[in-house]
Amino acid sequence: MTLQLPPLSLYVHIPWCVQKCPYCDFNSHGQNGELPQQEYVDALLADLQADLGYVQGRKIHTIFIGGGTPSLFDASQIQRFLEGANTLIPFEDDIEITMEANPGTLEHDDFSAYRAAGVTRLSIGVQSFSKEKLNLLGRIHNEDEAKVAAQKAKQADYLSFNLDLMHGLPNQSFAEAMHDIDTATALAPPHLSWYQLTIEPNTLFHSKPPQLPDDENLWQIYEQGQKKLAALGYEQYEISAYAKPGYQCRHNLNYWQFGDYLGVGCGAHGKITLPEQNRIIRTVKIKHPKGYLAASNYTFETSDVIEEDRPLEYLMNRLRLMTPIAKTEFEQRTGQSAEIVKLGMKKSIDRGLLTETDTHWQLTPKGHMFVNDLLSQFI
Repeated sequence: MTLQLPPLSLYVHIPWCVQKCPYCDFNSHGQNGELPQQEYVDALLADLQADLGYVQGRKIHTIFIGGGTPSLFDASQIQRFLEGANTLIPFEDDIEITMEANPGTLEHDDFSAYRAAGVTRLSIGVQSFSKEKLNLLGRIHNEDEAKVAAQKAKQADYLSFNLDLMHGLPNQSFAEAMHDIDTATALAPPHLSWYQLTIEPNTLFHSKPPQLPDDENLWQIYEQGQKKLAALGYEQYEISAYAKPGYQCRHNLNYWQFGDYLGVGCGAHGKITLPEQNRIIRTVKIKHPKGYLAASNYTFETSDVIEEDRPLEYLMNRLRLMTPIAKTEFEQRTGQSAEIVKLGMKKSIDRGLLTETDTHWQLTPKGHMFVNDLLSQFI
């Protein structure tokens, strides 16, 4: 089988935030004085230019500007980056450009400025509408600011916006979790990311673990939350992503479908297919802002996804989605025959985790609950 070029996306990392949240394991750094916006955008464009060899004739079809808190940057600098990027690599006419924003760090009157800068979609980090829970999470906004942020996103004529919402928070009751969902959906976001808080290494919560709901309460929250969202017309298309019809996040879909993406900025990750060399590579950029801004070569590390690991890496991503997996997609994205996973798929089918046709595999409801068991067949 021959590798085929998948669609190309761009991830842009802006690493600064007002303060580090105790649950966050992303590459983020608390703001200390004025941000070097001009210098950092210059570095982002130089970083992107150095990666042009990975483009291979493709246009960029989605961009995600994440962090940190990208909304700490002026809209004029976001626009300067996007215009520079479009000069280096043509954008698709219907490109989706998402920017993360936190309600407590955005002057809401500037929503329209980011829209005018070229951003088409906002992802607003609400996490909760409870004052107590927001304080525990280290968030700097309140319930009212979160509501205003969603309303301003609507008024600024974005093509879509997402609200990030967590459940399984410290000492969270079932009623509190349902209140968060009810409040979020009342704001009518086209897209909702609803995910369970997990304790990650190298975070404050890891060193000082909070009291989290037990498994029984977590299941009750998840089960009833799913029913509420489905009743309101939100389709679960990924493990923690729900959207009204036509409003799925195309950038994240490309990740989970094992597409390609350039990564620029501090600690940004990229994944690139090189069909002529039969290679899939992953790139990591210099992590610390000072080192990144002083660099002449922004790449910290480049590694190969070796052939024997490709099926597992593909499935680890693709099984997050609810849609059937086309065997042709597996073959095009991994460069391997579908026959190579035949035994593992058969074991999963026998255990009721999967169904199969001549052209597709599909997770069963049981399979969605036991994805890790299924993946263990390919390790």
